[in-house]
Amino acid sequence: MNLLKDEYPVQEVNSFFNFLIESYLGMNRLDFALKPGKELSLEEKEKFESAIHRLILHEPIQYIIGETEFFGLKFKVNKNVLIPRPETEELVQWILDDIRESKTPSNLKILDIGTGSGCIAISLAKNLPNAEIFTLDISENALKTARENAGLNKVNVNFMQADILNLEALSGKFDVIVSNPPYVREMEKAEMHRNVLENEPDLALYVKDTDPLIFYRKITKLAQAGLQENGNLYFEINQYLANETEEILKNPGFKTGLKKDIFGNYRMLRGRKKSNN
Repeated sequence: MNLLKDEYPVQEVNSFFNFLIESYLGMNRLDFALKPGKELSLEEKEKFESAIHRLILHEPIQYIIGETEFFGLKFKVNKNVLIPRPETEELVQWILDDIRESKTPSNLKILDIGTGSGCIAISLAKNLPNAEIFTLDISENALKTARENAGLNKVNVNFMQADILNLEALSGKFDVIVSNPPYVREMEKAEMHRNVLENEPDLALYVKDTDPLIFYRKITKLAQAGLQENGNLYFEINQYLANETEEILKNPGFKTGLKKDIFGNYRMLRGRKKSNN
């Protein structure tokens, strides 16, 4: 692991070590420390050497070990899907809190647009066992990973392949629509770490500087017809475009609310479809 100290802070190297011994040896740091004479098999040595080489190239540790944790659940991840972020956990929690506070019937229909690894849909399914969960994604490879994650976490989710930008209408009416669409502008790439730029899928991350809110406009338009009355539309958003994104929901008459993440940035947006009465 000493080879990594020129590339990463010591604290991060220690974190990598903890991930690798847990994944490859089934041990935590204390267990490993209590067995100073433990010898690694040839296969284990090769795994560690390969992981260190990949870390030197700044590949994310989650892709190396093939999994991550989100909302207390295990998810398989690979280069076909984004690595779930803590901010997205906050979005899931907001949806669950709203449902519980509103005493909404538990047999909801929920749609997750751009599901990726399935982390949002599967976390909602795990916490709302009577809800019917649907997802859309343009990438069949991402959907393959999401299906594996649904099986891993023992939930039923309906997965559909579609390009949301070319969709004329949603199939059915939903009580909740949620999306974490691509929203990073090309100009913002300079702020991003190398491990994201070189590894995570461009299709799920980036939008053109000239039209950064294209997905929000399209999904909002579809939600106008695809949401039940008083249904909610939730977005994860670009913090630099919070007000502009909120305006997209306000124009067709959604009752909106922005929400800050734990870092104090506006990263979540809710729009409630008003009743026709």
